[in-house]
Amino acid sequence: MDRILVVQPEKCTSCRTCELTCSFTKTGEMNPELARISVLTYEKVGLAVPMICQQCGVPACMLICPVGAITKNTATGAMEVHDSKCIGCKMCTIACPFGAIHYHVATNIVSKCDLCFGDPACVKLCPSGAISFVEANAGSIAKRKTFAAKFKNLFEEVG
Repeated sequence: MDRILVVQPEKCTSCRTCELTCSFTKTGEMNPELARISVLTYEKVGLAVPMICQQCGVPACMLICPVGAITKNTATGAMEVHDSKCIGCKMCTIACPFGAIHYHVATNIVSKCDLCFGDPACVKLCPSGAISFVEANAGSIAKRKTFAAKFKNLFEEVG
């Protein structure tokens, strides 16, 4: 069974450890700009939300890519970007409803969470436990949907 990332924003302290961990794991640099996760902070309501690829069942990023640079890894369930195929058109960044795909000017390619090949570093080092990697079952999927609904309502309020 697939595993999924579940975010609990009420636990996030906005420390941004996940961003630093991700950037270091993927690029060897402690640079949040290179991370494949972003912590969005909503000061008005005192909420921080780690935004990360949801590895959608019907991935808009993969469907819109004109060169097939995004494919599903059958072992991990992650949608992965193949750098050698990416032409930097940024269509996937537009199609992603979560803003979870990042374009890098220096390389002219995009990047996104690939679940660290089934062992997400951000989960292991999150000091507050705001991000977890769990079996995809009815309970975890319901929790993810509840988060999405809460986030949608908050976003509409904050505008």
